[in-house]
Amino acid sequence: MPGTAMAERVRIVEVGPRDGLQNEPQSVSTETKIEFIGLLADAGLKTIEATAFVSPKWVPQMADHAEVMLALPRREGVTYPVLVPNLRGFEAAVAAGATEVAVFAAASETFSQRNINCSIAGSLERFAPVFDAARAAAVRVRGYVSCVLGCPYEGAVDPARVADVAGRLFEAGCYEISLGDTIGVGTPNRTKTMIAAVAERVPVEHLAGHFHDTYAQALANVYAAMECGVRVFDASVSGLGGCPYAPGAAGNVATEDLVYMLNGMDVEAGVDMDGLIAAGAFICEKLGRLTQSKVARARQKTC
Repeated sequence: MPGTAMAERVRIVEVGPRDGLQNEPQSVSTETKIEFIGLLADAGLKTIEATAFVSPKWVPQMADHAEVMLALPRREGVTYPVLVPNLRGFEAAVAAGATEVAVFAAASETFSQRNINCSIAGSLERFAPVFDAARAAAVRVRGYVSCVLGCPYEGAVDPARVADVAGRLFEAGCYEISLGDTIGVGTPNRTKTMIAAVAERVPVEHLAGHFHDTYAQALANVYAAMECGVRVFDASVSGLGGCPYAPGAAGNVATEDLVYMLNGMDVEAGVDMDGLIAAGAFICEKLGRLTQSKVARARQKTC
């Protein structure tokens, strides 16, 4: 899609409280999560993925999902989508006050089996009652597609397969499809090729980019996706994240670094950098680690 005009505004979906924390080995208290989410909202983020209504057996960090949702400070203009794996998770999420959910599929058969213990086709069938229930309850559904640029088990992934999974989710009722480079192996040209294939099935204005930074390509891939017309990007403050089913994968693109790049391009994101750095410092202190954001580290050195 060459020649696409560059964005004037980008929407950021902050995934730190869910994707960023889900793989952390130590328990993070409900109170810490609530304060963390509040700081992210203070920074101006309007879409904050709060938690996941998944089995505590598989993701212990998200065991307090209902408590988190019920305690969240409701703010005008701020939404708190949550991840759900099936109808049971959807019903629990709605009971806790969720007004938006996300479902997740993979473009790799092996990853799908390792991640959710069923085939790609089986995962899409599992979501059918979720879409029915969401329509009845007027709950918006976002879709994730994992391994769009590579799989830890199968290697390179055919863009046509990504397009098929994304297209089926969109046709089933997802208002937006987030394309995830789960293991962070993508490069700009491959990103453009993949998005061009997906855009034949899903209008580009309904696509989002979700890039991990394993090979320090996340921002480059964001820029490539923007050149293709994508205007929504997932990010995680301080670059937190990873995937329990993708050994060696680094965290998500850091929200601070993404906002710094967008600011330098005169692209509006509506997010305050100082607030982001404060949120990142807060959660990194709670996790007992130094901040992973390049912007925050640079500021520490120059102050």
